[in-house]
Amino acid sequence: MTIMEQGGPTPEAAPDLIKETTTQTFVKDVIEESRRQPVMIDFWAPWCGPCRQLTPMLEKAVRNAKGRVKLVKMNIDEHPAIPGQMGIQSIPAVIAFVNGQPADGFMGAVPESQVNAFIEKITKGVPAAGEPNLAEIIAEAEAVLAEGDAAAAAQIYAEVLAHDATNIAALAGLAKCYITTGAVEQAKQTLAMVPESKRNDAAVKAVQAAIDLAEQAQSVGPVAELEQKVAANPLDHQARFDLATALNAMGKRVEATEQLLAIVKRDRKWNDDGARKQLVQFFEAWGGTDEATVEGRKRLSTILFS
Repeated sequence: MTIMEQGGPTPEAAPDLIKETTTQTFVKDVIEESRRQPVMIDFWAPWCGPCRQLTPMLEKAVRNAKGRVKLVKMNIDEHPAIPGQMGIQSIPAVIAFVNGQPADGFMGAVPESQVNAFIEKITKGVPAAGEPNLAEIIAEAEAVLAEGDAAAAAQIYAEVLAHDATNIAALAGLAKCYITTGAVEQAKQTLAMVPESKRNDAAVKAVQAAIDLAEQAQSVGPVAELEQKVAANPLDHQARFDLATALNAMGKRVEATEQLLAIVKRDRKWNDDGARKQLVQFFEAWGGTDEATVEGRKRLSTILFS
């Protein structure tokens, strides 16, 4: 069984999506259940004309949501305590609970389009019954890649893309896998699949920065030669700059940072502030939470503002 086949419950196995509740069962039916998925509670009464218009729309919309949300109905004539505690003064009233707390709501017999928009809002990111949770699968791929298994991570990202070919996080992740294995051209081809409107996404920009750096590294020469140049002439900033680029391509982030910081210390204006700009590109490619990024930014700030 692949990761993609380990999705949520099938529609046949999913519990009832629509039910009546009472004062006694409210906590279980609404609050506790909302910790697993969004729950809408519909406060109504038999004498309420607008309720008779709204409730069928709610039921239809919930069924169309395919398990992403549940509807619980409460007759306020039979069970006045809960609506009283919640300050419900007119009906129909619909309150959405998420993670055990009221999250949103509306009153009155709103149009069907508004009901659908409301459900879309409260279920954003919630997979339908039987569908895989792509966010969780992508998080697993990121963890696998962080552990150094680019091939396994690439397979997971490919499975996500087979399900959603435009998933930006998966496209960026797959391109990152290619960069890790040195397949720069494949990384570029993968990133080219990202729509123009999404090119400013943080993950996409990070991968593009990594591609640019990898291409730079292909033209700087062997690390041993560059180290010899720097040792012979510590003021050869271009050799030190190229050494930093080559070290980064080898995954030696701390060492690469050291070389660029050395240039910034000696000559901030060298090559139109080139060393600092290269460091910023490193940080973007590595990601804001990477340890080398965090430490590098601290040390850069100390130099710039001392």
